[in-house]
Amino acid sequence: MADIRYSVPEESKTKYLIGILSKDLNLDVKGLRSRRARLDYQGEARYCGVDLDSGHMVVSERIDREALCGPTTPCILHFEFILENPLELHNVILEVQDVNDNTPVFPKDSIKLEISETAMINSKFQIARARDLDVGGNSVQNYFLNQNPHFDIDARLSKDRYVDIVLKSNLDREKKAEHSLLLTAVDGGNPPRSGSVVIQILVLDVNDNAPVFSQSQYRAQLFENAARGTSVIKVSAIDEDEGENGQLTYYINHLSESTKNLFQIDDKNGELLVTGKLDHELASSYELEIQAEDGGGQTGHCKVMIEILDVNDNAPVITVQSFMNPIPEDIAVGSEVGIVNVKDQDSGENSKLSCSIPNNLPFKLQPSIKNYFTLIVTASLDREQIAEYNISITASDGGTPSLFSTSSLNIKVADINDNFPVFEEQSYSAHVAENNKPGTSIISVAARDPDWRQNGTVVYSLVAGEINGAPVNSFLTVNSDTGVIHAVKSFDYEKFRNFKVQVVARDNGSPPLSSNVTVSVLVSDENDNSPQILYPAPEGKSLMTEMVPKAALSGSLLSKVIAVDADSGQNAWLSYQILKSTDPGLFSIGLHSGEIRAQRDVAESDSMKQTLVISVKDNGQPPLSATCSVHLLISDNLAEVPELKDMTYEENNSKLTFYLIIALVSVSTFFLTFIILILAVRFCHRRKPRLLFDGAVAIPSAYLPPNYAEVEGAGTLRSSYNYDTYLTTGSRTSDFKFITSYNDATLSAAGTLKKSPDDSNMINLSDAGETLEILYPAPEGKSLMTEMVPKAALSGALLSKVIAVDADSGQNAWLSYQILKSTDPGLFSIGLHSGEIRAQRDVAESDSMKQTLVISVKDNGQPPLSATCSVYLLISDNLAEVPELKDMTYEENNSKLTFYLIIALVSVSTFFLTFIILILAVRFCHRRKPRLLFDGAVAIPSAYLPPNYAEVEGAGTLRSSYNYDTYLTTGSRTSDFKFITSYNDATLTAAGTLKKVQDETLAASLITLNNTGEGDEVRIA
Repeated sequence: MADIRYSVPEESKTKYLIGILSKDLNLDVKGLRSRRARLDYQGEARYCGVDLDSGHMVVSERIDREALCGPTTPCILHFEFILENPLELHNVILEVQDVNDNTPVFPKDSIKLEISETAMINSKFQIARARDLDVGGNSVQNYFLNQNPHFDIDARLSKDRYVDIVLKSNLDREKKAEHSLLLTAVDGGNPPRSGSVVIQILVLDVNDNAPVFSQSQYRAQLFENAARGTSVIKVSAIDEDEGENGQLTYYINHLSESTKNLFQIDDKNGELLVTGKLDHELASSYELEIQAEDGGGQTGHCKVMIEILDVNDNAPVITVQSFMNPIPEDIAVGSEVGIVNVKDQDSGENSKLSCSIPNNLPFKLQPSIKNYFTLIVTASLDREQIAEYNISITASDGGTPSLFSTSSLNIKVADINDNFPVFEEQSYSAHVAENNKPGTSIISVAARDPDWRQNGTVVYSLVAGEINGAPVNSFLTVNSDTGVIHAVKSFDYEKFRNFKVQVVARDNGSPPLSSNVTVSVLVSDENDNSPQILYPAPEGKSLMTEMVPKAALSGSLLSKVIAVDADSGQNAWLSYQILKSTDPGLFSIGLHSGEIRAQRDVAESDSMKQTLVISVKDNGQPPLSATCSVHLLISDNLAEVPELKDMTYEENNSKLTFYLIIALVSVSTFFLTFIILILAVRFCHRRKPRLLFDGAVAIPSAYLPPNYAEVEGAGTLRSSYNYDTYLTTGSRTSDFKFITSYNDATLSAAGTLKKSPDDSNMINLSDAGETLEILYPAPEGKSLMTEMVPKAALSGALLSKVIAVDADSGQNAWLSYQILKSTDPGLFSIGLHSGEIRAQRDVAESDSMKQTLVISVKDNGQPPLSATCSVYLLISDNLAEVPELKDMTYEENNSKLTFYLIIALVSVSTFFLTFIILILAVRFCHRRKPRLLFDGAVAIPSAYLPPNYAEVEGAGTLRSSYNYDTYLTTGSRTSDFKFITSYNDATLTAAGTLKKVQDETLAASLITLNNTGEGDEVRIA
């Protein structure tokens, strides 16, 4: 606490600079406003103020020193300069300096003096001095009397507020009974002010005694609660004159406006009475000047000092000087939130104060300095529990009886952002049907925040992220105010069935608080995808023709339509139906399997070419469908239908292949022609007699054994049978498969013919039972199936899919997929059961453009069967980047065909030349041998060359051998034995089985061909 003193001239203008408080008190100007700096006027008028921006103390109202202090000098005003946080108190003493703003004024406009003519020279006569409200040098300094022969004034100023007029010469009433003087009072201001009074002097006969009081000063004490009419004191004066000159009159001189209504004196007896309400707090003492005047005009004076005694008549006054309202709920315990000032205008014990608040509040009042109390927080606050406090402050004084007063203080607790938004549910699930309209509302989330106003205002947003490589906000948007989530675009169930997003609820506090919730969006399927037919190929791509054997029986599986639907559930349940057929009663299709079977046995009268229009329909609402055409060819060999051609192959055949075929045909034709000519010449030579034999010479006939085909080095066949097995263009599998069912003794397409190790020499037929088939991609050798992979493909992106089926059922049809070989082993992965090929990592610029994957598809049977395929991937965004990409399959097929044609041409040509050379050599040798002359008695039989027979049942012979070429037809799903030429009842049918039987008539085992289609057995010895 420091005292500082300033001075200011009265009547200064507003904003007049009194002093620089911040500088004189060493305070930071910037902190004045934050510390709530102010002046406490302590009941005084607000004459001054503090500019918090500059720290200057300035005049705020007109200051009239005379009104404030009257004649008291110096005129002091006391202020208290208060600062908070921390609390500081400084006493400011302001001295109001007088300015010459008042003119001297005499009590009366004219003064009458009666002077005895017997007055002695140098006699003095007191004149009430002029009153000048100014003080110091601005008060009355000099008096001037107009020039006259009898009177002058004493140059010294009287301390008793009078001016002495001095008689300079004797008065002679007879010469002049009345004198008029002009007395002028001049103050010391600059410029000086003056006031005058006219003195009328009457020259009287002798009255030479003035009244004299018994005491020059009287003292009295009076309680402030004294009633009106109470006698304060009684003064008395004596005048030794007699008569009128001795009769005294009392009155009070120079009463101010504030005191003339408080006291009154009886003019006859000099008793001083209370006439107004006294207040110790306003004035604790009064000084009155009592004058006694006799009949002759002479006066006497005395002073009465009245002390006003205090009584406990004022209750304490509570003033809240400053308090923080509202206060933050996180305010620290022990913080100051308010300053309370308690005043009692009484004094002594009556002014001793105490102040208190209820104990059940988290606050307390702590005494500070000089009747100041600080309101302090004593416990943690929580606005969510109590938002405001009404504090009753009680102040009491030390009087008897004690007086008290109360004041209510309302403090509001300001909210801080101390609560996180809480969602009503831990997680949300939204169900939305695919193909929804953009902007559709799918779900609403809600979070609650118990904080107030902006701290409790929740704003919703989506957490940034990606769904299938696209930003979340491209799928969903959330209303920031309501929490309603809308779909930005239409969803596709086939692309993604569900995804999760994070919704953030964030309040508007500073700093903001937030919480997240997971929203699972479940996309339900709609029937928006038509069935997709995988086999046969759609119209316009390639001619897919199935070969149907003429011996096909009712119920035989001829082909199968394979379709898929990208939808799920009942939307993907497919049913198959024949819409149109060349012969409506010949074929049927499985309602749910798509298997095309013969509805009856194939007849000779049936048309060779059959076309079926198949409808594949799903089970959605409304159902969607797709159609395809299946072309069936009823024939056992391709020679019967020469007009059937592989259009694609003809278009792709190169000129080189064409020339090679012409060359091969030409050489073959020439060779056959040459053989025919040779045979014709030899036939003509045989008919001529060549030799003369002697009967006594015995020449045995030449024996040429038959050409046996040995099996496992055991039994022999009398004739050889050559089976040329090959695949036609477009075949899906490379195995022999039978149209009709087979038994344990049937040789399957994948079976092997071998000799049993036991003594029975039975031939075992081993069946691999392979039924696994890869539908997509196409098997090797068909066409180049290349998938385009975008360079921007991210980890997990779906790139392709391997599709395979297994004709088995149960666990034997459970398929698993595996990558056997890859150009870049770490770049791709395949779903174990789905076959989906996905990027295992992001595609990089350094990755090879061409990628090849070798995929293995394995079933779950015992033992498991498997198939492999190759998937070609091209990492590029457009085909223009790889102009060197060609149809690898076509070039490979073309090169293979050309290679085989060249081998055939070279073989035929070599054989032809060798044959010519042998013929020429034989003929050359024959010419060099001498001819023999035989005796006619000698019998020389001709050489016997038996033909090469193919024996059937060990009986009749065939005059020529038959070669059976077994192949797969274009687009065939099965690999059945089919014969180029027609056959009779003794011929092994396509569905026949080869087995061994025991014949008692034969020493060796026989191999039997069982024709299940005809019911006959053909035995080959």
